[in-house]
Amino acid sequence: MTDLSLLPPTPQASATDQVFDAIYRAIISQELPPGAKISEVEIAGQFDVSRQPVRDAFFRLSKLGFLSIRPQRATRVTKISEQAVRNAAFVRTALEVACFAVALERLEATGLAELRALLQAQQDAVTRDARAEFHDLDDAFHRRICEIAGHGHVWTLIREQKAHMDRVRFLSLSQDSQLARDEHVQILDALEARDAVRTEAMVRQHLSRILTFVSQIRETHGEYFEDEA
Repeated sequence: MTDLSLLPPTPQASATDQVFDAIYRAIISQELPPGAKISEVEIAGQFDVSRQPVRDAFFRLSKLGFLSIRPQRATRVTKISEQAVRNAAFVRTALEVACFAVALERLEATGLAELRALLQAQQDAVTRDARAEFHDLDDAFHRRICEIAGHGHVWTLIREQKAHMDRVRFLSLSQDSQLARDEHVQILDALEARDAVRTEAMVRQHLSRILTFVSQIRETHGEYFEDEA
């Protein structure tokens, strides 16, 4: 089993948060693939904590749909729900389109420079094929837009909604990270130009691409998906 304690913890996070973040990342990256067993006792030992924070982290992950917890049976990583991915894409698009529209009016030189720096870091990650790093930088770009819009709290809602999207997203990065980065550049160019129509069109195109990839990835990794026929 992957030693999750070796993954970098969130600074000053609670024990529950550290366990949650480590398992979340392991599930997203397929280090803990769909169907994998996961034990409270083993995780508590890896993090040198009691079972309570692990139990709390497991509960949070189960609410996201990442873990299946049943009495007297092994806790397992759930399979990916294609319908959950599609539902999440709908919600995320609605929220982010609204945030980008406000950010377009509020974007100033400092925020623009921060976003350009993130795009450069993304290109560096693409060049090194550092997929986990790119995934984090991708999130940072979208989160920063929400913050510039004055609605940083929306990112918390988006992160909760996009959990299943992230699992598919990570699988797509082997072929899609450069395209995603290039689309970020186009979105930021539209923001800087105060072109509201193009910004919205680009954001919708960017966030809807996951719907194409979910079908493609299901063809090659069918064992990772729920049977929702």
